[in-house]
Amino acid sequence: MKENTPSQEALFPEIPLPQTVIHYCEQFGIQHIVISAGSRNAPLTNGFVENNYFKTYSVVDERAAAFFGLGMAQQLQQTVALVCTSGSALLNYYPAVAEAYYSNIPLVVISADRMPHRIDIGDGQTIQQAGVFGPHLVGASALKPDVSHAIKTMLESPLQDLVPADADTDTIEKIQAAHQSHNEQEIQRVLQLATTQKGPVHLNVPMEEPLYGMSTQSLQFGLIAKAAQPEPMNHHLELEKNWKKATKKMILVGVLPPDSQWEPLLGQLMQDPSVVLLSEKTSNLHHPKAIRSIDCLLAPMEIDSSDFRETLQPELLLTLGGMIVSKKIKAFLRRYPANRHYHLDTIKAYDTFYHLHEHIKANPIVILKKLLALPKAPSSNYQETVVARYDQYLVQGQHYLQGIPFSDLKVFQTLFERLPSHLHLQIANSSPIRYSQLFNLPPSISVYCNRGTSGIDGSTATAIGAAQIRKEPTLLITGDLSFFYDSNGLWNNYIPPHFRIILINNNGGGIFRILPGEKDTDKYDTYFETIHQRSARHLARSFGFSYRKVATSLGLKWQLRSFFSASSKPRILEIQTPRKTNDTILLNYFKAMVK
Repeated sequence: MKENTPSQEALFPEIPLPQTVIHYCEQFGIQHIVISAGSRNAPLTNGFVENNYFKTYSVVDERAAAFFGLGMAQQLQQTVALVCTSGSALLNYYPAVAEAYYSNIPLVVISADRMPHRIDIGDGQTIQQAGVFGPHLVGASALKPDVSHAIKTMLESPLQDLVPADADTDTIEKIQAAHQSHNEQEIQRVLQLATTQKGPVHLNVPMEEPLYGMSTQSLQFGLIAKAAQPEPMNHHLELEKNWKKATKKMILVGVLPPDSQWEPLLGQLMQDPSVVLLSEKTSNLHHPKAIRSIDCLLAPMEIDSSDFRETLQPELLLTLGGMIVSKKIKAFLRRYPANRHYHLDTIKAYDTFYHLHEHIKANPIVILKKLLALPKAPSSNYQETVVARYDQYLVQGQHYLQGIPFSDLKVFQTLFERLPSHLHLQIANSSPIRYSQLFNLPPSISVYCNRGTSGIDGSTATAIGAAQIRKEPTLLITGDLSFFYDSNGLWNNYIPPHFRIILINNNGGGIFRILPGEKDTDKYDTYFETIHQRSARHLARSFGFSYRKVATSLGLKWQLRSFFSASSKPRILEIQTPRKTNDTILLNYFKAMVK
């Protein structure tokens, strides 16, 4: 990150369009700018770096840069900008763009581009850039190029159709003024969408050479138009009517940032005996009567008794928050649907369980307060029955955990018992987030995971981006495939010394051993589990991390005593677990919950 030092005189790109983009980024309060090296984006790079309002970061790999920016935006709950050169550089943003779209994270992608008449003519890096992110944006604009810059060079091309070949000065000035007016409106519109719709947007910025010139002359810009405020809606009235009469109400909470307002409201709702609360780790909720390990209720229930499935089936399902991790709750609610499913969210709702009745586009906190004002339901033992069954399973499972050998399950049990308080926790997808669902954490630990697309790419870079914003130590718990896949995420000059990685290495894609399918064949080993013998030792040394490795319960407990202590360098703890026994130990855990 650059140091913001006062300059004697402000400098601006000579080309009007990048100067305009930079101006409106400042006006919209977009302060964090992640830049990947390139030539075509030089006017943007120079303009952002020379402006002391912005905090600029240089990250070479565009895929890692995008997830790095996403991690910052995730924590700030504010828009972060990504800046890249033309061509394939832009395409490397796509995984993070899709993640931002499905996770409601505001990102502004600013891509430099060739002039329109230079696209698709056989030159290098002249791909079609407008529209490359397809449906995974909340807004986009292919901006119009300036004709006041390098007009002589432009007119030398027989392919250009921006200005007549015999255009005089007045004509050029009129075209430039029209393009400038259009661009200002479009930039404002798109940046506004990033904020109001909480998602990624794309500004494509075509520029003619020369690219590196800077000037002390600033353009004059108009005022920002205020966005229209949505009118309040009363669609919650039907929810209130059905809420009052339902005797089995299930609240299911997905991804939520830590927020002190959620916990007390949901806690008060649970004073109603007809309400059952299911929350995931990524919900950052900790109510003692909530079902906080959903699979610890549903997995043994599948073995135990089919009668309880009808008991658990809700009359009314209320969902809030983002994506759901548990495959079992998805399968259950698809097979045993509620009569009414309402989702609370100001922007979007997904019909995850195939029975969505209504998307209530309102602030969920407002709706929860309205529900609290309603009288409690008629006599119901729904909550008491479900919580009792859940507690029973947990007690029986705890006995099993005491005697299991060293394994992925044992590692997560040990970790979650020993994590320090006031920790920021990032969890990679696949096995890590699923194992994490099985154990509780103290309320002082905030939990995040890229559940928008649920991919293994970008977890490391996201966690490093988050660590830029968080004051408390940041821990990434990751699996071996996620870690090695995203090793370029470590190519980052902004990793704070309080950053920690716990890498659970079971020498392949352990999640596939849990899923149905033929195991221990050449085909399975090569194309599914993708067995390997790699270690993080050399990567740690290359990127300036302290490194330790353990392969026993005693060794893990010993290393955890000092792993989170203050240090001058970030740390990696690699935990080696047995490849072939992890799945059996996990499945037997659920079986042990049933007497």
